[in-house]
Amino acid sequence: MTDISPVISAIVAFIATAVSGVYALPVLKRLKFGQTILEDGPQWHKKKQGTPTMGGIIMIFGVLVALCAAFAYGMIAKVNIFSEVKTNKFIIFLASVGLALFMGIIGFLDDYIKVVKKRNLGLTARQKTVLQLFFSALYLAVLAFSGVKTTWLPFVGDVNIVSGVGLLFWPIALMFIYGFINAVNLTDGVDGLASSVTLIVCCIFMLITGGLRLAGANMFASAVAGACVGFLVWNSHPAKMFMGDTGSLFLGGAVVGLAFCTGRPILLLLIGVVYLCEALSVVIQVTYFKKTKKRIFKMTPIHHHFEMSGWGEEKIVLIFSLVSMAFGAVAVLISGLL
Repeated sequence: MTDISPVISAIVAFIATAVSGVYALPVLKRLKFGQTILEDGPQWHKKKQGTPTMGGIIMIFGVLVALCAAFAYGMIAKVNIFSEVKTNKFIIFLASVGLALFMGIIGFLDDYIKVVKKRNLGLTARQKTVLQLFFSALYLAVLAFSGVKTTWLPFVGDVNIVSGVGLLFWPIALMFIYGFINAVNLTDGVDGLASSVTLIVCCIFMLITGGLRLAGANMFASAVAGACVGFLVWNSHPAKMFMGDTGSLFLGGAVVGLAFCTGRPILLLLIGVVYLCEALSVVIQVTYFKKTKKRIFKMTPIHHHFEMSGWGEEKIVLIFSLVSMAFGAVAVLISGLL
């Protein structure tokens, strides 16, 4: 029997996310969960002041409903996902979903403090860092105890990570997870950008997990992709709702989790090149400014540089998505699956 659980997952996630927005939007407006625009952002973003935020809740809802529906189908039809239940593949899949959810919870706390407690910066940097590192380390611990002993490197193959120099993988992986989750967060600054880029990223992971026959991870990638499309109903320019840190940190956790599900996390450097550039632009700008008191970019993250250069939000979303698609294609080509 053909396994259609990924298709079910994507469709249900899209419908659940898009439809739940109908109910969530007026509630967020009534509760006055509006976005506060930072003073140091582009001045034309001031008109977005008060746009409902914390919309990431409907993405999380959509993904969870989709996974439940697809898993129910898989169990009834006894297709691929059913065969994974008693394997470490299933444990890694569940841990990855858990990582995304915990990051989403951290984002929710951050948003709640911003909009309800009226503290524009939300959680302090230290609080956010400690929480993110804790759950990232917990995630890696689950992977280690589930029997993960190798990681894949392009043109090399599987490399041992449980002895000798291979043990360096774990602290590097911790910083890798932390860095990419926050890089996805930085990408959320233009209407539809984070959703569109993550849609492409998840489609690439759908191809890779499908090629590796990872049913759970394939279902998860499909669900997140479907939720991104559903959220774009509300978040494409001009946005009626922002995902907030609730959504961007959830997406960050999901993307990182999918990368580790494949056993090829290094591919995220290509697949997530837009996230990487967003984060690096901030690091480069801050470092250079501290040394010279001058700026390389007009504003960071780098999508703001292009805004300041005259690009419209729709053009930024389109070009950044195409860049993700191109680098994602390269990742698939070198993944060893073709």
